[in-house]
Amino acid sequence: MALHVAGRGLPDETPVEYWIVDGRISVEAVAGAQTVFSDGWIIPGLVDAHCHVGIGPGGPVDAAEALRQAETERRAGVLLIRDAGSPIDTRDFDDRDDLPRIIRAGQHLASTKRYIPGLGLNIDDESQLPEAVAAQARRGDGWVKLVGDWIDRGVGDLAPLWSDDVLAAAIDAAHANGARVTAHVFGEDALPGLINAGIDCIEHGTGITDDIIALMLARGTALVPTLINIENFPGIADSAAKYPTYAAHMRALHASCRSRIGAVREAGVPIYAGTDAGGMIAHGRIADEVHALTGVGLSATEALGAACWAARRWLGAPGLEHGASADLLCFAEDPRTGPELLRSPDLVMLRGRVY
Repeated sequence: MALHVAGRGLPDETPVEYWIVDGRISVEAVAGAQTVFSDGWIIPGLVDAHCHVGIGPGGPVDAAEALRQAETERRAGVLLIRDAGSPIDTRDFDDRDDLPRIIRAGQHLASTKRYIPGLGLNIDDESQLPEAVAAQARRGDGWVKLVGDWIDRGVGDLAPLWSDDVLAAAIDAAHANGARVTAHVFGEDALPGLINAGIDCIEHGTGITDDIIALMLARGTALVPTLINIENFPGIADSAAKYPTYAAHMRALHASCRSRIGAVREAGVPIYAGTDAGGMIAHGRIADEVHALTGVGLSATEALGAACWAARRWLGAPGLEHGASADLLCFAEDPRTGPELLRSPDLVMLRGRVY
């Protein structure tokens, strides 16, 4: 049976009406359709642009736990995930109509002993990075994930993993294989080499300076700041007492985060919402990340867009348009009002099925 929803859309707040036939949206009326929502707000399914399905607090998880993670995201209204690096293969989930769509970045790429054990591929010789990037580009769904910086225990602080020339060759290899590249970066020093090499996105970005903002604008680099995860920096510093320089650096990055990400927004660098779920952040918290974005200067509409219609455009995914998959959320009240409302959709529809 065809379904029918009606309400107001965002961001323009105009009346919208959709009919759902065979799991797809139609803007043409269908006789006899069952109305399942008729008074409130209708938006595309939410996007978590930095979400690790396959990672838990202890590292890689089994398929059953990864499935539970994906179901948790669906209940939170996240119907599209950019999986920014996972140690397990979740491609079997593509055969499940009840799970969010996943855009994969393959496995994290890091130099040996310079990242969390068990999560990424360790590269002993940085000259191997371009080949590894090409392989992950072919394995993923249009993205590759680099670890741009991490603690170097030899110097006792954050430090870049790769030389500038290798980064340029690696990012060129990804682009040649039809993939964009993003990188984990906490500190300052790794950013110029990555952005000058043509990287498409920076994750976290707590070390962004005014010079880097200008460079990002010139190169078209996006930012996914993962603000709710950055709240863990003081605890990370507390656990790293044997590396006092690193600990102090992490505390300083945390202290300046709001002003720096606010400057990024003010300059016009594209910002998208990602929770960094998996590990230190529980799955299903996209509403908290949207709320956190309003704390660095995004309006309520901009912050929601960063996890919805704007993020979908950035990732090349459809919104609410004729012929698109019926992946949408319905709310009796305006979902921009606060995280309590956003985390509790009145209706979740994925591929035309109501949850």
